[in-house]
Amino acid sequence: MNMQSRVRGAHPAGARAPCALMLATALATTLAMGSADARIVRIKIDSTTAATGTGQTLAYQTIRGRAWGELDPTDEKNAVITDIQLAKDADGKVRYVTSFTLTVPTDPANATGFLWHDVPNRGGNFLIPVVERNAGDFGLASGWQADNAGATAVPANAADPNATISTTNHWVQVPTAKVNGNEVTGNVLARIINRSGTGGQPLNVMGNPVPYLPATLDTTQARLTTRVAETIDGNITEGTVVPSSDWAYTRSTGGTCSTTPFPGTPFDNSNALLPGSLPVCIVVNGGFNPNLLYQLVYPAKNAYVLGIGIAAFRDVGSFFRYAAADDFGTANPIAGRVRGSSMRGSSQSGNFTRQFIYMGMNQDEAGRKLHDGAWPQIAGRRVASNVRWGQADGVLELYQMGSEGPQWWVDYPDPVRGLPTKGILTRCTATATCPKVIEHFGGAEVFALKMTMSWVGTAGDFDIPLTRNVRRYYIPSTTHGGGSGAMTQAPPNTAVNCPGNNWGQGTLLANPMPSTEMVNVIRVSMRNWVLNNVPPPPSRWPTLAGGTLVNATKAEMGFPSGVPGIPDSIFQPQNFAFPVFDYDWGPEYNPSDATGNPTNLPPPIRRVIPMKVPKVDADGNELGGVPTTMRDAPLGTYLGWNITAAGFHRGQVCNYVGGYVPFAVTRADRLASGDPRLSLQERYGSKAGYVAAITAAANNAFQQGYLLAADRDALIARAQASDVLVGVPPLNGGTRGAKSGRAGQ
Repeated sequence: MNMQSRVRGAHPAGARAPCALMLATALATTLAMGSADARIVRIKIDSTTAATGTGQTLAYQTIRGRAWGELDPTDEKNAVITDIQLAKDADGKVRYVTSFTLTVPTDPANATGFLWHDVPNRGGNFLIPVVERNAGDFGLASGWQADNAGATAVPANAADPNATISTTNHWVQVPTAKVNGNEVTGNVLARIINRSGTGGQPLNVMGNPVPYLPATLDTTQARLTTRVAETIDGNITEGTVVPSSDWAYTRSTGGTCSTTPFPGTPFDNSNALLPGSLPVCIVVNGGFNPNLLYQLVYPAKNAYVLGIGIAAFRDVGSFFRYAAADDFGTANPIAGRVRGSSMRGSSQSGNFTRQFIYMGMNQDEAGRKLHDGAWPQIAGRRVASNVRWGQADGVLELYQMGSEGPQWWVDYPDPVRGLPTKGILTRCTATATCPKVIEHFGGAEVFALKMTMSWVGTAGDFDIPLTRNVRRYYIPSTTHGGGSGAMTQAPPNTAVNCPGNNWGQGTLLANPMPSTEMVNVIRVSMRNWVLNNVPPPPSRWPTLAGGTLVNATKAEMGFPSGVPGIPDSIFQPQNFAFPVFDYDWGPEYNPSDATGNPTNLPPPIRRVIPMKVPKVDADGNELGGVPTTMRDAPLGTYLGWNITAAGFHRGQVCNYVGGYVPFAVTRADRLASGDPRLSLQERYGSKAGYVAAITAAANNAFQQGYLLAADRDALIARAQASDVLVGVPPLNGGTRGAKSGRAGQ
């Protein structure tokens, strides 16, 4: 065990102890069966209902239930899990219970045999989309995030096989780390941003509760400080230390902090883990100053062994792909019907997908390849879910884990951080269990989620090659997850919220650039690649060699000057393009595997590693990605970044949300505003000219394999139905085709 770890007494009655006892009791009957391998030993189907949706043509049903599993901590496939030896039952096994949802054709004859194993994002409900139901695919979603907070909160009777669970969220109930039956404790960091008022405020990460309870309510054992300012590149202006006598932990009820001023209402640590009781809240004498950031380092308990949740995802996938029935005779509803499978996750759950592969978890307990494919979407890092005190909800704000270790696929050196030559595929390559990988992302992942280190490494001086089983698609100028796809010359002026821990709002309009069409291509490509070995389209992304990946400066990007609403100050290093921070998490932490116990809080920043960004054209739209119809026949400048309007991060990149600056409609409008970019009237001449430009761009993407025929036709129809240049006379009475670039004098 870690020598610096401290222990406390067991959880008070009313917290997790009854659930843990119930889990052990429910599985006790399986111990006599003598199985040595780790696996799912029991499933319980809680409900079977019809699955319906707009446009659905095949009858489907949704099967919701739970799975009980056990792990052998001495098996090398499980030994990679941080603290697994501190999670054992008396017989040496490690046990968990987790949720699952199957979505299957009602008539087995309609099934393709292709299984999508979806990774829930922050515990959310997930059913495969209607387009996949109409194709006849199987859908499986199962729990992995084991921190028992927010949407991942474990139902009170989750481990009771005689109970019926009605929740649609996904969770995993796992043990906490213990030594001699006593809880391991350690320090946890939490931050409160842009908050005011005299009542309690929550300890959040990405808007979700920090999942670790105070080990003591004695505030002298914690440290609350303030900060006046922080920059994107890590320069900090410290404030003051808040005296321990001037703040306190205060109660939350139903997830809401008490509004009672300091000293608040007594925090009930014994019941804080009951569903709906988080978050942990604190209250400050005199109230919170909205101009300050508050940072708390406090001693915590309930150190969930989060990596067990990763193994649970593996074992559930293996059961439904390979098993006929559980140990109690309950049949696998899709036994013998899976011909091929792909795991898939978006954003946080895409980061999980990368972590899952990195840990070698695509090899199941019997040594078989689990999933034939993997599709991490809009994800450029590995989720912090195999480390003590991990915060799987983190989004790479300051002091959040996720960029540690290799973020690239193949074995490649890490000269800046001095880490071993490794890659995400290192473990699965050694066991011949690597999946076929398709990844896609866009601008927001570059500017705030530190994507480009996975392309060029920490030195940023070489395009790291891909293997034949990896495809990479960059959808240029997109926000996180893509925009609405709206084609209009008069977009609504609605506020854009910046994701993260109460970050704020953006100054620019919402970016409408969609990713839907490329996602549809990938969906078809993955199924064909797995089932029929038909290769997907070639990879396309900005590269150093191609001159489309550059330093994050206005000059090297070629970003035009004078675009309305975009000041030159945003391009300064302190405001623009989040870098990777090389943190010193302490001697008990493995910075390559991102495992162990982080003891330095907050961690010193050893070095700042700047990210590369795409070069842009004369309109400010990104180069180097897949051909994208709306980007190639633009209505404005589509950005992977926005500018924070107010609050603690005012004037900096607005975390991972994109922005949009429409073109002026007419030449007169452009001249009046001083916009350097050609107006719609100057570019397209008329509505017919715009439709012709969209048609040409859509046909180009289709011919290259980056657009389906149905989506090509839908894009053209959308342009025809749009209001673009309706009633606007063409210049000089003519109609011209698409033209982009800066305006002349």
